[in-house]
Amino acid sequence: MTLQHIHTDNAPAAIGPYSQGVTVNGMLYTAGQIALDPASGQMSTGDVREQAEIVMRNLTAVITQAGASWADVAKTTVYIHDMAAFPTVNEVYARWLGEARPARSTIQVSALPRGALVEIDAIVAIKS
Repeated sequence: MTLQHIHTDNAPAAIGPYSQGVTVNGMLYTAGQIALDPASGQMSTGDVREQAEIVMRNLTAVITQAGASWADVAKTTVYIHDMAAFPTVNEVYARWLGEARPARSTIQVSALPRGALVEIDAIVAIKS
């Protein structure tokens, strides 16, 4: 069993001792993505819709770097600061996923890193 660390400049660099994603045994496990700009490392100060767009763009970059797409995503977890914003996050999420329908958990949390309003991670099947 060999772990392969995934890195792309199209998603923010890790802000701690972790990888953007790790593949093992045909699966990709991504780190949670928040609305950090990949180039500047700065957190978006926009509303939940803007942050969700950035999160999905960042997560897509990690998934793509591993050679996969949203059609290969088996499970996501959405962490949201305010469940009242869930319809907005869900709308953005659905647009990015297209026809893909991974399993999903959504959890309201009291706080996220850097004051983020939403964070999403994924478990993805990697094509052989």
